[in-house]
Amino acid sequence: MENLKLKEIIDGKFPHYDEEGKALLEKALDIAAEALSPDSRDNGHPFIEHPMNVALIVSDEIGLPAECAAAVFLHEARRKHPALDIRESEFPAEVCKIVDGLDKIATIKPKDTRLEAESYKKLIVQYSTDPRVTVIKIADRLEVMRNLEIFPKASRERKILETLMLYIPLAHQLGLYNIKSELEDIYFRFADPAQYRLITNKLKATEKDRVKLTEEFIRPLEQKLSVAGIRYKLKIRTKTAYSIYKKMQKQKVPFEGVFDVFAIRFIIDCEENPTVEKDLCWKVYSYVTEEYEPDTKRLRDWVSNPKPNGYESLHITVRNRENAYIEVQIRTKRMDDIAENGHAAHWSYKGIKHEETMDKWLTSVRYNLEHQLTSNADDLPQPPSREIFVFTPSGELRILPAGASVLDFAFNIHSNLGVSCTGGKINGKAVSIKEKLKTGDVVEIMRGKNQKPSPDWVNFVVSTKARNKIRQALSEAEYKKAAEGKEILGRRLKNWKLEFPDDQMAELMKKLKYQTVNAFFAAVGEGSLDVDQIKTFILEHDAMQARAIEAAKAADQAAAAESRSRWEGRSAATDDILVLNARDLKGLDYKMSKCCNPVFGDEVFGFVTRTDGIKIHRMTCPNAARLLDTYPYRIQKVKWADTPSAGTFITSLRVIAAIEPSVINQIMDVVNTYKASLRQFSVTENNKKSVYDITMTISVSSNMELDKVTSQMKLLKNIEKVVRL
Repeated sequence: MENLKLKEIIDGKFPHYDEEGKALLEKALDIAAEALSPDSRDNGHPFIEHPMNVALIVSDEIGLPAECAAAVFLHEARRKHPALDIRESEFPAEVCKIVDGLDKIATIKPKDTRLEAESYKKLIVQYSTDPRVTVIKIADRLEVMRNLEIFPKASRERKILETLMLYIPLAHQLGLYNIKSELEDIYFRFADPAQYRLITNKLKATEKDRVKLTEEFIRPLEQKLSVAGIRYKLKIRTKTAYSIYKKMQKQKVPFEGVFDVFAIRFIIDCEENPTVEKDLCWKVYSYVTEEYEPDTKRLRDWVSNPKPNGYESLHITVRNRENAYIEVQIRTKRMDDIAENGHAAHWSYKGIKHEETMDKWLTSVRYNLEHQLTSNADDLPQPPSREIFVFTPSGELRILPAGASVLDFAFNIHSNLGVSCTGGKINGKAVSIKEKLKTGDVVEIMRGKNQKPSPDWVNFVVSTKARNKIRQALSEAEYKKAAEGKEILGRRLKNWKLEFPDDQMAELMKKLKYQTVNAFFAAVGEGSLDVDQIKTFILEHDAMQARAIEAAKAADQAAAAESRSRWEGRSAATDDILVLNARDLKGLDYKMSKCCNPVFGDEVFGFVTRTDGIKIHRMTCPNAARLLDTYPYRIQKVKWADTPSAGTFITSLRVIAAIEPSVINQIMDVVNTYKASLRQFSVTENNKKSVYDITMTISVSSNMELDKVTSQMKLLKNIEKVVRL
């Protein structure tokens, strides 16, 4: 690359480094650009984009010196092209040392340590003779997560898990809180998109309320602080979506039940003198607690006793006159710089080389890496409860539903391995096939030649694949006898000149307690079920049907009339639903949006359209984020009436069920049991997966009734999944 162009790039992207640092970066970038010129990222962009982004994070967001940014370029060049010898270019020993550490860490594969965070940390410490290597590695992971969409699915899943188990705890341990929070939110967005969307949309919808609460909070304090000569800046610090999610899970409350969704932060502008800073923080604290009632149990004094990673701040929760709880954080500008970006970034911002203090911080980094700090387990991220991540002995990642057993894992690897599974080893310890797995486990499957599936297996596996394959394996033994039984019964029915439709067969199977069609025909084939018994059942059934046909017709006509009446009244009844403030919007009507079909009781918001009045959307609507971001001035707060109206709401469900004769009738029974009415029903058979794919449209009076319907369906034996569309 031309020297003039290199200089322009470095001057433009790294203006705060001195000339010596810029020259070092030019030299490193020149080598990397040439070595990486043939390479590209998964999105087709030149690979040099990755080390450039990492170097900028190292420089601008963490504040490490030019030697560290240069090491990033050299490491990526040598990682892609190991034969490259950077020592010939006579880089400083400090830079070569950092590059060596990064190169060694790059050789660690997650499968080598089974992705156990503590083991991985030990290897990092062993390879990182310079502790800045670890900080650079966290910056590298941040750049990868910011561009996670470009990676293939399998690679993306592994990077998400690595970030959860290793990089987020490391960033927390080293006090890189901004990076930790960003990693958490990116992880959450990919691991549980529905919950992420719900929380972020609610944060957007309530932003104006937080601003208003802040303005009301500071109003009675402004004069006191001004008279005291305290210069300060007020900032709203909103919790990340993932932090809110953890609170919701821990406290078992909805979004509205998390009272510290945001904090009001005082950032005091004063000289960097420990005594002065401490006194001013406590003075602001006294003014706040004089005006508002404090909860002393929630006082956190990290000004007098800073955290081991250097974090300093006063935290207190107070209650205003409207009984709203507010978290207040009090710190100086120096404390805030360090809390937001770390020690190195603070000193870089000041333009001062605090060599002694920097060395002290790097020593603490080294110590924290070598000694696991005692921390509250609640501070560490936990994966969403619906999935676990486990590994084969070779390190291959497998994702299974929560509650999965050794047998689920065996079928996930291969059907033949599952059928012959006799047990397994979890992290080297022998266990039974029923043993439950947890994230991070390394599982080895034991098998036996004479092992055969048992009907009991279906009762404890949780994965769809395992359940279907077990059923398939159990059925194979019945196939031959079933074929013989079907042929025998077919000949007899022909001789008797009788019909034996599927609904009659399903009824007889239920009466005789046969679970599958194969089992029924196999019983005929082996003689345990007498064909004359089937003949008697058919004759009795036909006679009963003939007697009841007139009554059935009358009942059908009455049901049809009632259905028509309910249908004709549905639209008018729906209009009776009360929407908060809607009555004040004269001349405007409102409608339920068809993109998400809200139901009474759903969490909703209104969107004022140009021609169709107010459209009501669910908070989890796929269009919610776009509407809240682009048209905040057209968002209308809405609230359901205290009690549902007499109207009904249309919604759609998708049900995945095992192919069994009785399953459709069971679904119909559930719908009819509650205050629901079936409007549309379609079934597609997926023979490859041995399941019915059912789509149905029903009308319900509220989301409470909808929850009853879906919950009861999920309890049915043959139902595998129920999803609201």
